[in-house]
This record gives sequence, structure tokens and C-alpha cells, in this order.
Amino acid sequence: MKYIFLLTLLIFTSMQVQAQDVKKIQTAFKNSYTFENDNNIENSIRVLKDAYLDDSYEINLRLGWLYYQHSDFNESEKYYTKAIKILPYSEEAKFGLILPKAATGKWDAVIDIYKQILIISPNNTVANYQLGLIFYNKKMFSDAYVLFEKVVNLYPFDFDGLLMYAWSSLKIGKTKEARILFNKALMNTPNNASALEGLAILK
Repeated sequence: MKYIFLLTLLIFTSMQVQAQDVKKIQTAFKNSYTFENDNNIENSIRVLKDAYLDDSYEINLRLGWLYYQHSDFNESEKYYTKAIKILPYSEEAKFGLILPKAATGKWDAVIDIYKQILIISPNNTVANYQLGLIFYNKKMFSDAYVLFEKVVNLYPFDFDGLLMYAWSSLKIGKTKEARILFNKALMNTPNNASALEGLAILK
């Protein structure tokens, strides 16, 4: 009976500590948002670090964002990476990690992260589109074409998808397809300069 009483007491005490921790973290987040809204990123970081828990996905994710805002890209990478280790399937943390990687020109790493996202979520239109843009700018037009094709299949009247699908089609010699796509893009956004340029090339 004494053992049960002690065990119950320990559980109750643990729950009280957890409740105190949750309250402390909630307050830290609230103050962090307030400081961020005032463009005081240093204090926004400080209040979260005062309540830091190494195994908190939420704190690590937010610190990744705040350090990115502070242009401390190494620290941003560190905290986003910690968040991913805690929840490996998190797409939001992977999208977050792309920010400091791109800011420091680590494009091979950026490509790899987008591919990781697409393994988890093959139809993620943001990842498909952004990776398509990278491939297009690297003149990997066939690879870009496949990704933009998927975006347009999922969102057939999305202007950005249509425009880049059109340009990719043009670059790989699919001129009839490109003409149709540029004209569809103009239905969405009349007089768009890029779509009109594409059609001018096709004349």
C-alpha cells in the first residue's frame, strides 16, 4: 500500500512538473512572438532559449526560423536539423531547412531536401514546383518538365505551373504543347509578358 502511495505521488508530482513546463514554454512562445513582431529578433530568440528543451520539436523549429530571420544561417540549420531528427517525416521542418541552405548557396543540399519531401509526399506541389525551378535554372529542362507536368496535372489552371510547364515544353522541343500552355496561362493572367514572349518565339 505504501508503494502504491509513493508511486501515485511520483506520478502526480511528474504531472505537476510537466504542467509547469508547458506553461513556461507557452509563455516563452508568447513573448517570442511579441518580440518578433517588434523586430527584436535577439530577444525573441533569448526567451525561447531560456525555456529550451533539447527534445522539443516546436522550440527547435521556431529557433530555426528565428536564426534564419537573424541571418545566422549556421544556427538556423542546426535547429532545423534537430527538429527533423525529432520528427523525421516533418515536411515543415524540411521546408524550413531549405531556407538557410538556399541562403548560403548549398543548392545540392536544397535539391536533396526537396527530393526527401517528394519521397514522403510525391504530390506536394510546392516541392515539385520549386525543384522544377531549380532544374530549369540549371538548364535541366527534361527534369523540370516532368515536375511542372505534375504540378499542372494537380492544379490545371495554376498560372505559375502553366507558365513554367510551357517554357519547359518549349525548351525540349514540344512546341505544340508549349503554344497551348502559353495560351492557357494568358487566360489566367492576360497580357503576361513572359507568356507573350514565349508565344512570340513560337511564331
